[in-house]
Amino acid sequence: VDIERFARHISLPEVGLEGQQRLHQSRILIIGAGGLGSPVAMYLAAAGVGTLGIVDDDVVELSNLQRQVIHDESSKGEPKVDSAERRLRAMYPSINVETFSHRFHPDNLSSFDIDSWDLVIDGTDNIPTRYFIDDICRLYNKTWIYGSIFQFEGQVSVFNHQQGPIYRDLFPHPPPLEAVPSCSEAGVFGVLPGVIGSMQATEAIKLILGIGEPLSGVLLVYNGLDATVRRLSFEQSPERPEVDSIEQARLLFEQACRLGRESSNIGLVQEAAGGSMFENISVAEVIAKREQGLTFMLIDTRTPAEYAQDRIKGNDGNFPFDAIAEYLDSIPKDMDIVLHCKSGMRSQMAIMQLLQEGYDGKRLFNLDGGIMAWALERPDEIEQ
Repeated sequence: VDIERFARHISLPEVGLEGQQRLHQSRILIIGAGGLGSPVAMYLAAAGVGTLGIVDDDVVELSNLQRQVIHDESSKGEPKVDSAERRLRAMYPSINVETFSHRFHPDNLSSFDIDSWDLVIDGTDNIPTRYFIDDICRLYNKTWIYGSIFQFEGQVSVFNHQQGPIYRDLFPHPPPLEAVPSCSEAGVFGVLPGVIGSMQATEAIKLILGIGEPLSGVLLVYNGLDATVRRLSFEQSPERPEVDSIEQARLLFEQACRLGRESSNIGLVQEAAGGSMFENISVAEVIAKREQGLTFMLIDTRTPAEYAQDRIKGNDGNFPFDAIAEYLDSIPKDMDIVLHCKSGMRSQMAIMQLLQEGYDGKRLFNLDGGIMAWALERPDEIEQ
């Protein structure tokens, strides 16, 4: 251990020389060398992590540089893993960097030697890959650190820590792929990945050192516009499937990749993914409720800007998911509540907040496919 380089760490009682040696001996696999992977890799290298694995099959483009700070203009057209390795070695010459210029995919799984890594960190923006990471880390009993960004908001959590809650406990099944916007489609605030990636790196260092309280069973939600941080607690779902083989994980991955907007495909993945703390409901089922005269609320949890662009006719209001606690006086506890967003992910988070406020999970429903699924089935019921 380079005592002079890591003097500020070693002077901390919670780290010390022993902790710094532990960091030096650690091996952390980072999946993605983009917006999140950049600060994660750079801060872990600066902290003295001995071996970093970098996984990415993409090349550096000019539009990446607004947020992917591990790369620079001289890297344009270069594989991201090579650009990242060069930057990390410049920061910390003693570091060992293992690069993988292919996706984290069932066909490539053997190349990663999952057993050899202490931690896995998710820096992807690919939904099926994220579920595959979750299933594989469960199979190999590896803790993994989740990060996600969308426009001005980010999320962080720690999954499968000491057999604690996993990603499928939080989001039981994938949304339709076409309904999930990429960074290029939705945009992302350039500094946001730095905030969220630094939080992921913090969790990794805490786990290696065995200090503090990891974000296990907690989803941390950060809003860059008002600098608020919310902590949403969640638990294991007793009905979640036990993924007991790589072949089963492959099947779930392939189902997620095939997932379209058709309700039959959505049902297939729901069946594979198991139950959750609340119910999912299709557009057809909501329409049937309405035609039968059943009383329920239909709440749009997207941002006000999205709501202003288009909305489902007859909905009962726009209660943004990250501020839904401010609207509790308008959401009764003795009525069925159907919540939706664009694809179904943000509305799940809104439901989690309502559960923590004492709402009955049996009365909370998440609309499969969100407003995009409704627009496909009933385009005449979308107002603009």
